[in-house]
Amino acid sequence: MEKAEINLKSNCGSPKGRQTRFRPCSDRSSRTIPFEVVSIEEIGPVIGKALQRDALVAITVSIIAIIFYIALRFEFKFGVAAAIATIHDVLAVLGIFYILHKEINLLIVTALLTLAGYSLTDTVVVFDRIRENMKRSKREPLAKLVNNSINEVLSRTIITSLTVVLVLIPLVLFGGDVLHNFSIALLMGVIVGTYSSVFVASPILVVWQAKSGGRLISK
Repeated sequence: MEKAEINLKSNCGSPKGRQTRFRPCSDRSSRTIPFEVVSIEEIGPVIGKALQRDALVAITVSIIAIIFYIALRFEFKFGVAAAIATIHDVLAVLGIFYILHKEINLLIVTALLTLAGYSLTDTVVVFDRIRENMKRSKREPLAKLVNNSINEVLSRTIITSLTVVLVLIPLVLFGGDVLHNFSIALLMGVIVGTYSSVFVASPILVVWQAKSGGRLISK
């Protein structure tokens, strides 16, 4: 006797997604193949809200961790600027998916968390160069110093981002249905994260320092 399992998934206009699993229970000589219901799984609004809550918690914890990490490595103002840039990247990708009518699932949340880490790495490189130049040129205006620091690492940022984009484009085109939305989220995130580290995080730092004053770095 041969046994196999067939999964059928149907929404049927109901708020609950139902997945029914069947198994044929006859031998090869039989012309008719009756099916036996093995199990029925349902994902309702309660589970959907739980997944949504867990996703928001994961993103919130990552943002707090980013502020804490950057504040320890640099200063508090650097951490807040990096966190705002990361939130900007996540919201930008979510907005693109909303415009394209794409589904937001746990795989996309994974892509957003990956994007947050990538964007943070790029921002840290820019902030590290700003800190080095501030120690060497203490009398130079902050806006000019930040602009020079960005120009010094701009080629590295562009080359790194292009390398990642060249990897993601084949995944978007030939990755199949499973990886398609995930790859699109990463591709859009890399593009958004690249310009946010230059045009969002650093300008926030300059504007905040101009309004609040004080020392930007401790040493």
